Amino acid sequence: MSWPQRYDPLHSPFWSTLAAALPVVVLLGSLAWFRLRAHVAALLGAVTALLVAILLFGMPVGMALAGGVYGAGYGLFPIGWIVLNVIFLYELVRRRGLLVALHERIARLTGDKRLQLLLVAFSFGAFIEGAAGFGTPVAVTGGLLIALGFPAIEASGLALIANTAPVAFGALGTPIVALQGVTGLDLHALSAQVGHQLPVFSLIVPFWLVVAHSGWRGLREIWPAVLVAGAGFAIPQFLMATLHGPWLVDIVAGACSMAALVLFLRVWKPRASEVPVERSDRTADRSATRHAMTPWALLTVLVFLWGLPQVKDLLNGWSAPRLAVPGLHNLVERMPPIVAAAQPEPAIFTLNWLSATGTGILIAALLSAMVLRYGLRELGATWFATLRLVRASLLTIALMMAIGFLTRYAGLDGTLGLAFARTGVLYPFFGTMLGWLGVALTGSDTSSNVLFGSLQSLTARQLGIDPVLMAAANSSGGVMGKMIDAQSIVVAGTVTGAHGAEGRILRFVFFHSVALAALMGLLVSFQAAR
Repeated sequence: MSWPQRYDPLHSPFWSTLAAALPVVVLLGSLAWFRLRAHVAALLGAVTALLVAILLFGMPVGMALAGGVYGAGYGLFPIGWIVLNVIFLYELVRRRGLLVALHERIARLTGDKRLQLLLVAFSFGAFIEGAAGFGTPVAVTGGLLIALGFPAIEASGLALIANTAPVAFGALGTPIVALQGVTGLDLHALSAQVGHQLPVFSLIVPFWLVVAHSGWRGLREIWPAVLVAGAGFAIPQFLMATLHGPWLVDIVAGACSMAALVLFLRVWKPRASEVPVERSDRTADRSATRHAMTPWALLTVLVFLWGLPQVKDLLNGWSAPRLAVPGLHNLVERMPPIVAAAQPEPAIFTLNWLSATGTGILIAALLSAMVLRYGLRELGATWFATLRLVRASLLTIALMMAIGFLTRYAGLDGTLGLAFARTGVLYPFFGTMLGWLGVALTGSDTSSNVLFGSLQSLTARQLGIDPVLMAAANSSGGVMGKMIDAQSIVVAGTVTGAHGAEGRILRFVFFHSVALAALMGLLVSFQAAR
C-alpha cells in the first residue's frame, strides 16, 4: 500500500517547517556547539529523523526503517568505498616514506604554501571533481595538503572551500543531467545558465581560499597567480558550459587552470613569500620522486577512465545488480506542489561494484603497490589497518546518509522547500539558498537537484520567473552547501587525520559557506530582475 507524503502534517506551516528542520538542527548543533564526536552526533540526528518521520509526518514505521537502512547502505557504498580506498592509497605511499619526495616535487615548482594550495586544492581538485565527484576531490586533495605540511584542521577546511565552484558540473555533468531529468527543461539551456553563474565564483573562490589561509596581506603578495588560476578555470568553464554542454566542463577547465598556473609560475615569483614548507636536508632522488608521483598519476588516469560513460556502461554490463528496496520502492508518493502530479519514489540500490569510482581507486592502489614493491602479506596488512583507521568514519557516513534518505522519503525536504517557496518577490534569493540547503542535507548537488529541481521550476512559473534560471540556481547555490554537508566533513576529517574534530571543521567552513551562498543568491536575484 502506497503512502502519500504530507508537507504540512501539523496544519501550521511554521510548526511543520520547524519539525522538518529538527534532524538537521540536532545534527549540526551536536557537532558545532555541543562538540560531540561525529558518529554520536550522526546517531542523534538519525534517531531524531526517524522519530519525526514516524510520529509527526505519519510515515509508516516499516517504510521509515527501510529508508534509513537504504541511506546507510548508500553511505557505505559507493561513498564509503571511495573513502576507504583513497586512504588505502595514501597509506601505501606514507608507509614507504615517499610523502617527503612528493612534497619536494611540488616544492620544486613553488615552496610557497599559498601557491601549493591553489594548485592542489583548487585546480587539481576541480579536475578530480569533474572526473569523479561524490567526495573524491576532498579525499584526494586533503591527503595531498597534509603531505605538503598543512595542519589537519586547516587542510580539511581549505579542501572543502576549494571544492565548490566545480561541483555543479562534477562527475561528467551528472548534477545538470539529473536536473534536466526532473524538470524537463532543455539540457543545454540549463548548462548555459549555470555557466553564466558559476564562472563569477570560479574567479572569487581562489581569492577567498587564499584569504582564508593567509589573510589579505598574504593575498596581496600573490594575487597575480590567484587571478591566473581563477581565470584559467572560469573562462574555459564558461565556454564549455555555454557552447558544448555539461559533460566535460570541469575536466577541461581544471586541466586549463593547472596548466596556466604551472606555466605562469615558471616566469613569475612573488616578491614576498611565505616561509616555505620545510624541506629535507637532501633532495629526494629521481627514483623516489617517480615512485611518489606514480600513485597519484595512476589515480588521476583511472578515476578519469572510470568516469567515462562508455567505460561505466561496459563495466555495468558485466556486473551491476539493481535491487529494489523491500517495503520502500515505489511505495512513497511525492505530491503536489513539490511535483506537478503525484509520482512514486523509486528506491533502487545499485551494487555496481565494478564501475564504482572506489573500485577504480582500489585498482590504482593495487597497481601502485606493485610499483612500490609491496608483498601480498604487507599489502593485506595495510588494507586491514586502513579499514580499522576509517571504521568510525564509515559508521558516521552511513548514519549521515540515513538522515538524508529519511529526510527525502518522509517528505521533510519538501516541507523545508515549500517554506523557501513562500518568500514571494525574494524567491530568487531564497530559491538559491534552497539549493544550498539541499546539498547541506544530502551531501550531493545531484541529489539536491533531484529533490528540489521540480519545485524550483514550478514555483518560478507561478511567480513569472524564468524556470531555467531558478532550476540552474538550485544547482549553483547548492555548490556552496557542499563544504558543510556532514558527509564531506567526515571525509575531510578522515583523510587528514582530524578524527573527532568534525565540529571544529564545521565551524571553520560554516561562515564561508553561508557567505558564498548569499552572494550567489544576490547574483541570481540580479539576473531575475533584468
